Amino acid sequence: MDTYFSKLDTLGKSLTGDLKHDKITTTIYSTDASVYKEEPSAVAWPKTISDIREILQFATKEKSSVTLRAGGTSLAGQVVSSGIIVDISRYMNKILEINKDEMWVRVEPGVVLDELNLKLKEKGLFFGPETSTSNRCNIGGMVGNDACGSHSIIYGSTRDHTIEIKTLLSDGSEAIFGPLSNDEFLIKCNENNLEGEIYRNIKKILGDKINQEKIREGYPDPKVHRRNTGYALDQLLDSMMFDENSARKFNFSELLTGSEGTLAVTTEIKLNIIPLPPVNKALVCVHLKKRNDAFKANLIALKFKPSAVEMMDNRILELTEDNASQRNNRFFLEGKPAAILIVEFVREKPEEIDNAAAGMIEALKSANYGYSYPVIKGKDISKVWEIRKAGLGVLANMKGDAKPVTLMEDTAISVELLPAYMDEIEILLAKYGKDAVFHAHIGSGELHIRPVLNLKDTEDVKLFRTIGIETAHLVKKYKGSLSGEHGDGRLRGEFIPIILGEHNYNLLKQVKECWDPNGILNPGKITATPPMDTNLRYVPGAPTRDIDTIYDFSSSYGIIRAAERCNGTADCRKSAIIGGTMCPSFMATGDEFKSTRARANVVREFLSQEGDSWNHREIYEILDLCLGCKGCKSECPSSVDIAKIKSEFLQHWYDRHGIPLRTRLIAYISVINRIGSLAPPVFNFFLKNKITSGIVKKVTGFASKRSIPLLYKTTLRKWTSKNLSKINPPNPIGSVCLFIDEFSDYNDTETGISTVLLLTSLNYKVVTAGHKVSARTFLSKGLIRTAKKTIRQNIQALSGIISDELPLVGIEPSAILGFRDEYPELAGDDLKKAADKIAISSFMVDEFIAKEFRAGRINRGSFVDEKASILLHAHCQQKAVASSAATLEMLSIPVNYSVKEIPSGCCGMAGSFGYEKEHFELSNQVGELVLFPEVRNSEINTIISAPGTSCRHHIKDGTGRVALHPAVVLYNALRR
Repeated sequence: MDTYFSKLDTLGKSLTGDLKHDKITTTIYSTDASVYKEEPSAVAWPKTISDIREILQFATKEKSSVTLRAGGTSLAGQVVSSGIIVDISRYMNKILEINKDEMWVRVEPGVVLDELNLKLKEKGLFFGPETSTSNRCNIGGMVGNDACGSHSIIYGSTRDHTIEIKTLLSDGSEAIFGPLSNDEFLIKCNENNLEGEIYRNIKKILGDKINQEKIREGYPDPKVHRRNTGYALDQLLDSMMFDENSARKFNFSELLTGSEGTLAVTTEIKLNIIPLPPVNKALVCVHLKKRNDAFKANLIALKFKPSAVEMMDNRILELTEDNASQRNNRFFLEGKPAAILIVEFVREKPEEIDNAAAGMIEALKSANYGYSYPVIKGKDISKVWEIRKAGLGVLANMKGDAKPVTLMEDTAISVELLPAYMDEIEILLAKYGKDAVFHAHIGSGELHIRPVLNLKDTEDVKLFRTIGIETAHLVKKYKGSLSGEHGDGRLRGEFIPIILGEHNYNLLKQVKECWDPNGILNPGKITATPPMDTNLRYVPGAPTRDIDTIYDFSSSYGIIRAAERCNGTADCRKSAIIGGTMCPSFMATGDEFKSTRARANVVREFLSQEGDSWNHREIYEILDLCLGCKGCKSECPSSVDIAKIKSEFLQHWYDRHGIPLRTRLIAYISVINRIGSLAPPVFNFFLKNKITSGIVKKVTGFASKRSIPLLYKTTLRKWTSKNLSKINPPNPIGSVCLFIDEFSDYNDTETGISTVLLLTSLNYKVVTAGHKVSARTFLSKGLIRTAKKTIRQNIQALSGIISDELPLVGIEPSAILGFRDEYPELAGDDLKKAADKIAISSFMVDEFIAKEFRAGRINRGSFVDEKASILLHAHCQQKAVASSAATLEMLSIPVNYSVKEIPSGCCGMAGSFGYEKEHFELSNQVGELVLFPEVRNSEINTIISAPGTSCRHHIKDGTGRVALHPAVVLYNALRR
């Protein structure tokens, strides 16, 4: 007799897409962005509608269930299920048709919102609703939750723009739901199939006068536009089919929007699109002295017809201080506001914006609301919106186990009643001694109110439920909606009877039973929801394991909590079209398995298990395709540093399983190069010769198609020892201590020589110190005990030498930036202060020269006047720990040098990653996303520049073009 899992294997073989049920996969898909966790039986990635139909038929036969998943950013547990998860984001993500004349677009459900709008922008159009997750959320998910976003006061919700939805019903039959006249509706009622039964069912429900009365009486106030509690029966009732005073055609897509995949499977969506808004925009960032002033200040702002009014309170603003990617976006903040209102004005003419902004500011001042009102225009607008969109993610940075949780964060109230409602919310929270974070859509009456609770603590879990119940009764009192845009899911489903009443709740159950008689479509959401305090991500009362580590994880209270910082919001699922560095392996494949979120999920799950924490092959496998680019360190709003976690894990894994030969070779490459430097021509012969290099690569596990870095005829240490006394200026304007990294020493020696000559030509004295290698190769391969020993030796060697007057300047970003990144964390308590002091005075040569240029000690007259065009690829660790700004500034010093940064993330080489045979193809895939095409498409006389040694090597192997270090570019530009 076949087991369930053998039947799943048979199903998987019949699909054109994929299906898996291994432990890693089911662990990855056991959570979304909510507080819930439930392991699915399998995960499928369909390529066709036929695939989905087969899965539905299988679920019916085996009495299983099917839950559709898109970006997995649900906050109420909508896509957490014990059945089969069907991820439509990987394959069903095509924009099918854009009709500019009729102003609509047809898409598959896996299309990402920002990617859709980038395509529509080419035609001067866009899709109005914009969520804070717009760079990774899928249209299918937006339909499922009836997503709104910051601009809902003018663009409404997804439901307002959904024209037609193509579906598979629970029995596998196809149905298209769009606007119908009364006659067309009645024709549908006569069909002898499930679709016909669905129409007959709704005709019976909404045609009943008592039901009509109960719906109008029990549903949220129609003035609350963000109302998404239960199924939208009130929307359907407001159609000409059931209300002779209505001019709206009946459209079942209004019911499916917000139904969370519980009624049908969406396979295609037809959306209304609109012209792009006027280009003239401005933000007024109202700084408030008291948080509660925001509720009445909001009413004043709305009088001036803004396109958006958003709120952020002091708690969330403070959490952005420690996030690398958001630190620069805080530029507009003045002092320490208790809250800010971000008020956006969009008008046809700039003067109209100025008038509206000035009028609003004057009105706020007259009412004594606010103390500062900076007006933001141009490119800076996006920075303000970025910090607002990062709100949910940065909440995970709150230290300790108590976090702002999703619970009452989606309530929507008539905006005029919001001040009184919030007074009662604060009384409710104070009764239990709890505070909350307030942020988001104040302009539409929906504040994301997140009480700070520890869901690992049994008492706080009880409060979780108690506060949820009391909030529901309070929302009912104000005729509001318990869900405005995040949906009911399993978080709010059991409170629906409180909001809508038992009668209306029974109507919802009738609808569900008609559409899905076997209960296979996302069960336990909206109706028949299990208790909201069950299946939580953490077991209440279970202690978090304290695991000894070599890295210092004290800032997150241990490595497990460092992984727990990932709250599932999926910022790591951006595509290369959207840009950024995180996460290159996901960008190249679109595979959740290769995302930062997946790695954090697996690390958290398996490290938390009893037994040997470091002996889980599941963790080893999930971390294998992490390139170590550190994009997550800066771009993840929750500051999840997977590269650090990977390095820590590998050390302990090797303790148990031994260090592989290739890992040793890479980690100790400086030793090999030092031996080879005794006879560079001989060493290089073996690496260049096809036969000998082929043997070396095969034995060591390096990719056969990858070239190996060669040795220079001398080392940089030897060259500086011999030449510094000759070339150092007699009357220098300053001095630097050159950090000779192991790459510049042996392989990129010419780059090192050019860097020294550049500095001395600019009248800086260059000195060296007796330090060790940078430890970068040890860190990247997980030999962090050896790295720690080396790091401590370097700190001891440089302590007392490096200062503001003698900064440490490096050539290779991954080497010099270690002083600001890993060194303080591996220094040990006795050397921590010394490490911090060195870190402050450690610079990439790019940063040093740009700083000196700004100080007026370097001038443009030192460089040629000839024109040159430069394409810059910045190093991924540079972007994570520092910035590319200094490199761009340095390369722009010559008066006629034009510099453009390639909008690439990680190049794909990532140190040794791209040399390894099993990673070679993925490495090239990453390079082909943006970097390689940009280089190939550039003019032949364009200078390609990249500060990273592995980046330059990858560019040469991948495109045939030679890339130069920025210091070499600038050295070549010196007047001779």
